[in-house]
This record gives sequence, C-alpha cells and structure tokens, in this order.
Amino acid sequence: MSESPVTRSTLLLRIRDAEDRQAWSQFIDIYRPMIYNYCRNRGLQDADASDVVQDVLQAISSNMQRFEYDRSRGTFRAWLFTVVRSKLYNAFAKQKRQVRGSGQTSVQQLLAAQPSEDETLQWDRDHEQRLFEWAAEQVQPQCEPTTWQAFWQTAVENKPAQEVADDLGLSPGAVYIAKCRVLKRLKQTLAQVTGDH
Repeated sequence: MSESPVTRSTLLLRIRDAEDRQAWSQFIDIYRPMIYNYCRNRGLQDADASDVVQDVLQAISSNMQRFEYDRSRGTFRAWLFTVVRSKLYNAFAKQKRQVRGSGQTSVQQLLAAQPSEDETLQWDRDHEQRLFEWAAEQVQPQCEPTTWQAFWQTAVENKPAQEVADDLGLSPGAVYIAKCRVLKRLKQTLAQVTGDH
C-alpha cells in the first residue's frame, strides 16, 4: 500500500446509527487495538490505557450524530488522532493531580504540543498496519491453510515463490495464484472500511 488508506465515509455514516451494531463492532475491532497500543507506547499502564480507549470511543459515539464527513477538511484518521491525543493528555493531567511529584510534567508538555511529524507518521503507519491485520483476521478463516501460507510466505515474509512451492508441495504457479486470490480478498475486505487508494 503506497498511500495510507482512509476510513471509508460509508462506515463513518453507518456508525452514526447507534443501532447498527455490525458497523460499531467493525469500527471497534479496527480502532480499539490501535488506540490502546498508542496509549501504552506513551507510558500508560494497561488499565489507564483501557480507560482512554473507552473515553475516545465514547467521544466518537457522542460526536457521530453531528459528524459530517468532509474529506476536504481532513481525514477521519487525523481527527481521531487529535481526539486520542486530547484524551491521553487528560489522562496524564488526571494522574498529575492524583500523584504529586511523579515526573509527568515533561510528558504532559510533550502531549500538549502539536504532534511531531514522526509521531504523525507513526500514527499513520500504525493505522495502515492495523487495517491490514484486521483484514487478515477476516480473510484467513475463509482460506485453505495452504493457500493462506502461500500468500503469507510470499507477500508478507517475502520468500521466493519457488522456495514456498517446495515447502508447501505446490507448483510456483499455484503459489502465485494463491497469493493473487488472497490479495484480492484482502482488497475487497479493506474496501469495506477504506477509500480508494
């Protein structure tokens, strides 16, 4: 994927409907691990990171009724990043109030500042990685184990087709076909939540 995928406006429109459990489930499956990992990487403990995830999801749920998707105003991913950073800042501020002299001041100052280009790029990479992981979780159960392994070993592990073919007892052509079929399924699955890229 050369460009970072964007969250498809149809998923965002679907989660405006609080009764659309499938859309919310899909949204949470994709974004909860990403938000949680971001918080943990910024120094929060498990329970605190889980609390921030809940705060973020609550803020999204509360704001989705008024949400108007306008790509010209920026991506959902960027808006989500702003919400996550805000809730993370609030969590650190709460910790500072509860525990005096904890040394958290420098962390809070860092969070209060605009995100660095590296931090924004890492968020985008994490977003792309999480979308791939989610799509793989959806597609793998639909594939024969040999087909999945042919794809995984060639596309993800970058093993030569001949080596994979020998390992799996397939022809190199069969490995190529398996890889193409799985890639097609992954793209179709990602199309449920990403825009064209």
